Amino acid sequence: MSSRTSKLLAGALGVVGGLTALRFFAGQLVRQSVKIVMTDPYMENLAELLSASKRTGIQTIAETNLRAQKAQVLQRPLGSPRKFFDFDGLMFVSAHLDRQALPHTIPVDTETVIGPNSKKPLIVSTPLLVSGMAYKKALSDRAKYALALGSKLAGTSSNTGEGPYLPKERELAERLIIQYPRIPLHRTMDMLAQADALEIQLGQGASSSAAQDPYPHLVRPELPALRKSSDLPKVVSFLKQAGGGVPVGIKFSFTNNLEREIDLCLEAGVDFLALEGAQAATVGAAPILEDDFGLPTIVGLCRAVEHLQLRGVHNQVTLIVSGGFFSPGQCLKALALGANAIYLGTMALYALSHTQTTKSIPWEPPTQLVVDSGKQSHMLNWKRAGKHLGNYLISCTEEIKEGVRALGKHSLHQVDASDLVALDEPTSQLTGIPLAYSKRMVRTPLPSRG
Repeated sequence: MSSRTSKLLAGALGVVGGLTALRFFAGQLVRQSVKIVMTDPYMENLAELLSASKRTGIQTIAETNLRAQKAQVLQRPLGSPRKFFDFDGLMFVSAHLDRQALPHTIPVDTETVIGPNSKKPLIVSTPLLVSGMAYKKALSDRAKYALALGSKLAGTSSNTGEGPYLPKERELAERLIIQYPRIPLHRTMDMLAQADALEIQLGQGASSSAAQDPYPHLVRPELPALRKSSDLPKVVSFLKQAGGGVPVGIKFSFTNNLEREIDLCLEAGVDFLALEGAQAATVGAAPILEDDFGLPTIVGLCRAVEHLQLRGVHNQVTLIVSGGFFSPGQCLKALALGANAIYLGTMALYALSHTQTTKSIPWEPPTQLVVDSGKQSHMLNWKRAGKHLGNYLISCTEEIKEGVRALGKHSLHQVDASDLVALDEPTSQLTGIPLAYSKRMVRTPLPSRG
């Protein structure tokens, strides 16, 4: 046996021996740990954490400790973990004999018009829009560039959010909605003139209408502020002129005052409403605002559609909804219930991050890749991220088309509430969609044979 072979064999035996020893000590550790858990009194037993966390939840324990660490309001990213009433109680009615599903080769029209009655409507090729996420206040410039590029690749629009204006975002986005904050920060007349639509930001689903930091030195006194409801008509009129006729809309969260607030918007002459449910997310908001304010998206959507129909302006004043849309199926259900378009936020960030999250995990959360001043935000390849976001939006749009074909229809705009059926009474009562069963069909259990 050669010297080299002997060394290799010795090395292999050493590895096997090391693994055997490691396995032995690991086994001893596990056995001893299990014995301790099985024999220690509850007050000394680490298993107490299982019982306590099941009662309150791991997240509650973690947030209690974060509050105890610093006497500050928590800023929880990416929305509430709470399970809200949602679209799961609805199913689509498959086409079989009364009408046939369409082959996948048949084109489906998904073109969406924002503000059809405005002088310059915003036209996109999909009902899926990128939601407003602010530069500096939320995301890095690289993340904003990725959102803009991805929206362009998918034939849709992006949204500036209420943060500082990025000229490169305007350059990359084929269609850009510029948000106008309640207090006119970071905006100039020149910026407003570059918009494809203008959106007044009054609040959002994840942070309600929490007051903005005024930053007095950044306020533009020549631009009108929206401090009370009587200011709204003046601001809407100003923006219609400043934007040269592009659609002007308002974003706020669904609340129980929804109908009154919609009326105020209609009286002011808005072209679209961007309304957000409690399932929405933000880069950071107090848990009380995320968990305990607003209305679930499906509840607000149904009320908004009913009121717009009552006022005779449904489909004339565009209704964009957002908050908790995680799949194409949820989006199509909302569109069937009367929404005209969907804003996507959280899922857009997941999509653009894609495999680049490995630059943050396992030592930091993936949010550090996209938030402003995140520890890995400088490492985001925004061009690659934009491509992945574009892929995601195209994929979701194509899946929506598959759903429309399965309903035997040629256009997204032919899909309506008649294509849905409800699986439970609360969903049926809320949406007005008929139940898939009647009370007569609920069978009495057979008697026991015991």
